[in-house]
Amino acid sequence: MKTGIFYGPGDIRVETRPDPTIQEPTDVVVKVTYSCICGSDLWAWRAINKRETGGPVGHEFMGIVEAVGDTVTKFKVGDLVIAPFSISDGTCPECRNGMTSACRHGSNWGRDDNDGGQASMVRVPMAEGTLTAVPDHDKLNEQVMRALLPLSDVLCTGHHVAVSAEVGPGKTVAVIGDGAVGLCAVAASKRLGATKIILISTHPDRAEIGQQFGATDIVDARGDDAVKQIKALTDDAGVDAMLECVGTDESWETSFAMTRAGGIIGFVGAPHAKDPSLMRMFRANIGIRGGVAPAGAYIPELLPDVLSGKLDVSPIFTLTIPLDDLAEGYQAMDERRAIKTLIKL
Repeated sequence: MKTGIFYGPGDIRVETRPDPTIQEPTDVVVKVTYSCICGSDLWAWRAINKRETGGPVGHEFMGIVEAVGDTVTKFKVGDLVIAPFSISDGTCPECRNGMTSACRHGSNWGRDDNDGGQASMVRVPMAEGTLTAVPDHDKLNEQVMRALLPLSDVLCTGHHVAVSAEVGPGKTVAVIGDGAVGLCAVAASKRLGATKIILISTHPDRAEIGQQFGATDIVDARGDDAVKQIKALTDDAGVDAMLECVGTDESWETSFAMTRAGGIIGFVGAPHAKDPSLMRMFRANIGIRGGVAPAGAYIPELLPDVLSGKLDVSPIFTLTIPLDDLAEGYQAMDERRAIKTLIKL
């Protein structure tokens, strides 16, 4: 099989390695049809996070089942399956409570001897607790296939931040972060019935997609200027629900300033902030909820809307490449020439 391998910051290579095989009776082997590059994949590429060299990369993929372990009854050869970005057993207390990303027996793609998702084939451990099958996939066209792939991560993450902030009918929402996750948070907020959805974006191409997904207002500013515009749009109150999709000190500071007293901040931006001010939360009764999205629990919920065409965030894929061009896909996202890179195999 071909697979992307990390050799250091700015150095991703596609190599040929042995095809994966069934190792445990709960395994499934998947032939990947679509994969993609996540913003978090860029952390090691940019040397923000350390990562051991020589390991596989990628955690978002879907594909066709090629082989199943002896105890697997939920899937059969030929099924189209979507893999969430984390591996889970589906049976532990965390999984039973819908927190598959916190599975006590779980693991991650490209870690712990697991294959990476930016590859032509992947062995899936604990397949029945991890994968979701797509019904009648032989009837689906290319557009629907592209729309399904964000379920592996960013669409579920955008949904999670909206649910965490209790977005619903009548709510005023602001989204900070105009990457793939932030744009999916806009789409999720519309799906959940928010009345006003404000996207903070200084990039016209991303703002345009945000409006396509349901943003009612665009704030083309940062910091204090953005806060002033949000206050003007909310009669000086601030928003009911703030969706933090970045994770930096600046984005947290802006999020606090934009949230009304009694509002809620949902967050999925992996924290790079030093320490949010607990006193500010205390004084204004601002709640904070969020974390790693339990994508495995959300996929079955969102799948029908994707299949029907009601929920299509595939415009986040502004670059499509073959697996052999993986390094270019990383480069394009690093240089912000692409919002999100899709890998078609």
